[in-house]
Amino acid sequence: MSEIVISRLLYEDLEVDDVAIADQAYGSYVDLALIQQQGADGVLRKHHARHTDFRKGHKNGIGDHQVTWRKPTRCPAHMSKEEFATISKTLTVREVSLRLSRRGFRDQFIIVVTTLLDAQRYSAKQLTRLYRWRWQAVEVNLRHLKTTLKMEMLTAKTPEMVRKDIWSHLLGYNLLRSLMEHAAPLAKYDRSRLSLQGARQHLNQMLGLLATATQNTCQRLYAHLLENIATDLLPVRPHRLEPRVVKRRPKPFPRMRQPRSVLKAKLAT
Repeated sequence: MSEIVISRLLYEDLEVDDVAIADQAYGSYVDLALIQQQGADGVLRKHHARHTDFRKGHKNGIGDHQVTWRKPTRCPAHMSKEEFATISKTLTVREVSLRLSRRGFRDQFIIVVTTLLDAQRYSAKQLTRLYRWRWQAVEVNLRHLKTTLKMEMLTAKTPEMVRKDIWSHLLGYNLLRSLMEHAAPLAKYDRSRLSLQGARQHLNQMLGLLATATQNTCQRLYAHLLENIATDLLPVRPHRLEPRVVKRRPKPFPRMRQPRSVLKAKLAT
């Protein structure tokens, strides 16, 4: 299933006044149109290969203007002609150049396209904070899913079991996030300080007791679990930088590029 098809399924869950944030894989006319059909707004990074001329359109400021996009003539492969016909023929969008700064790195300039047209209410500075938040909300959470919950290496051998493995990891992740959301009031709604790893460890310690306790005892244990999650806060680490290197040295053996049975047969000959 392609990313665009996945995005269509996700757009169906959008509600009025929601704001969808995505990277440059989704910054197309069709994506914005599907978002607007749900009564929502989008802040999508424009693909670097798409031309942008800030001298044209209605100018809101330097690197900020409104332009009219026209519907493409070719129907995308992932849509039927009937679905494509329901999309409006033009879209008024706002293209904004954002400056993403990070300590120790060169400034990065990106262009986002958005349906939030009010430049006074949604300034470039606010859009920058919003799009920077996407890194924490998406990329870091994907790292939690793969590394913290150990989904980097799937051992299943059939497509059906791989799907079950992925869904079981997503189920566990959503369970932990639900616990953290219930614990958020105890942490004064400072959700960014709650630890997913800490929530996982506290839940694992409590599972045996919750499985055998009575209903009244379960309620007390659950309240104690939420309190532990709310007090096990992450330390404040502003501008934290870590080198992207592998700590452990690789062993001096070649990688397995054939099935184990084939390699064992070669050793026996």
